[in-house]
Amino acid sequence: MIDAIDWQLLARVQQGLPLVSRPYADIGKGLNLSENEVLKRVARLKQQGVIKRLGVVVNHRRLGYTANAMVVFDVAASLIEQIGEHVSQFSFVNLCYQRPAQGEQWPYNLYCMIHGKNKEKVLQQLEYLKQSCGLLQCKSEVLFSKQCFKQRGALYQMSPDQEKEKV
Repeated sequence: MIDAIDWQLLARVQQGLPLVSRPYADIGKGLNLSENEVLKRVARLKQQGVIKRLGVVVNHRRLGYTANAMVVFDVAASLIEQIGEHVSQFSFVNLCYQRPAQGEQWPYNLYCMIHGKNKEKVLQQLEYLKQSCGLLQCKSEVLFSKQCFKQRGALYQMSPDQEKEKV
């Protein structure tokens, strides 16, 4: 069951954690909760599936990483898990995940995101990745970002029934 304090906590968390040494203590102060109580509530909300995941949203461009490429590979199904694990170990790979191929027009099933200071650096890193992971023979595409959209975490919203219960 999600109570009014949980909704206040979700409202604070979805704005992003404060950039202080103890963000959960800081959030707790605003809700009259201890740091430990905030952590317990967040853990419970994660366990209940209300919070799907907690993570960092990095603005790569502000850090000087202006070349961003989604790289897609057509990997044999029997190797995708092994290769995906290997690809995800590289420090320059930000994301690595599997998606079903979409026929001959889009046969790609392994995706990874590479960020770099410039396009040439990303292409060098990609070549190193392909050689290291045995991906030189796999069909692939490199899709460089042309536009940066607003990056943010999840938004939580009460249903009308939950809003009535709160009153």
